[in-house]
Amino acid sequence: MIDYIKGAIAELNPAYVVLDNHGIGYMLNISLNTYDALTKVGQDMAMLYAYEVIREDAHTLFGFATKREREAFLLLISVSGVGPNIARMVLSSMTVDEFSQAITGNNVAMFKAVKGVGGKTAQRIIVDLKDKIKPTGDTLLIQTNQAAGEVFDEALAALVMLGFSQQASQKALKSLFSSNPGLSVEAAIKQALKMM
Repeated sequence: MIDYIKGAIAELNPAYVVLDNHGIGYMLNISLNTYDALTKVGQDMAMLYAYEVIREDAHTLFGFATKREREAFLLLISVSGVGPNIARMVLSSMTVDEFSQAITGNNVAMFKAVKGVGGKTAQRIIVDLKDKIKPTGDTLLIQTNQAAGEVFDEALAALVMLGFSQQASQKALKSLFSSNPGLSVEAAIKQALKMM
């Protein structure tokens, strides 16, 4: 899996950035917050944390200025009914801190204000992510198990390579990891295969 991409900014607009890394242009879809961060830097070089969405018809890269923004994105796409594009819209509409505060404060209206997010989806986001985000002092930190996220990603990639659809694989793995976040890659794949 790709963790980050560093390269010269070949093209930048509010929807995506193209990073030139050794002659290869990587197009990464970005949020408005990442766009702001890249324009403030004002440099020719940038490093973005990446997440790759693999579908039968496309491989799409998403780029994030910070690891916290990527963690928020991963939490959002773990919610049933929230895909990568809606997650990007949420993170374009609010900062990671505002996102955390909206969840801990049960602020359904803040999520409903995002284009593409209805009332039921807004409530589902809050209910599903309430236990994964906790307040600590003046800031709100996203609680994610990075190791579990990497295991999830590896297991998902393996299932897709075996010919299963990304959506079905994600659904099976989300179910497994919600009940047992300490699964190994091998165990996650074996158990997911039994569920498919």
